[in-house]
Amino acid sequence: MTDAILFDLFGVIARNQSPEGKDHLCRTSGVTDGFWGAYWSLRPPYDRGQVTGRAYWQQVGEALGTRFSPARVDALIAADIASWDDVDDRMVALIEKLAASGHRLALLSNIPEDLAAHYETRHAWLRHFDPRAFSCRIGHAKPSHATYLWCRDALAIPADRILFIDDRQENLDAAQSLGLRTHLFTSPDHLEQALGLRHRVAGGRGYVEDVKPPSSGRPA
Repeated sequence: MTDAILFDLFGVIARNQSPEGKDHLCRTSGVTDGFWGAYWSLRPPYDRGQVTGRAYWQQVGEALGTRFSPARVDALIAADIASWDDVDDRMVALIEKLAASGHRLALLSNIPEDLAAHYETRHAWLRHFDPRAFSCRIGHAKPSHATYLWCRDALAIPADRILFIDDRQENLDAAQSLGLRTHLFTSPDHLEQALGLRHRVAGGRGYVEDVKPPSSGRPA
């Protein structure tokens, strides 16, 4: 029985960085050699809200043997946000459908504050998620067990009543070890099927939508 659906953001509802976005970000830095190694190795404290965007990009610059000007840092923050801002319209429609049919939705994402604030300003569909467990605000990031325990406590339901949807197996494995139910996201079609929103018609040709209401009641 599922009382809440806990969604990952990037790689599920929003797309991961596109080659074009990554290229623009790298070109904005003015440094190509070693850029992505520095970008990712220094990212965890930024995702957990332990450093600001300005501090993060200065650290990246130092790791690359340079110092970014304040104007360059502003441009890097903007380019970084733009590289992560492509959402999947089919997934947004699915979120709207689930919310309209009464499903309880929550969000868990490894995301820095600059990007989280941008999403909250730009994407109205975030209103359907409560809680929104942004790593920069809860101080923990996947696949740390503390992230899932935070969500379980915020939802105030047993772990086995939560369905966690993510596109990375290591995140699902960590959630499963704490008792959450999981689904490896591969496509909107497969997710709708897994959620019981579609069933195959006779002969296996195509799907018919079948939006089901959430389970009744909540555990005490």
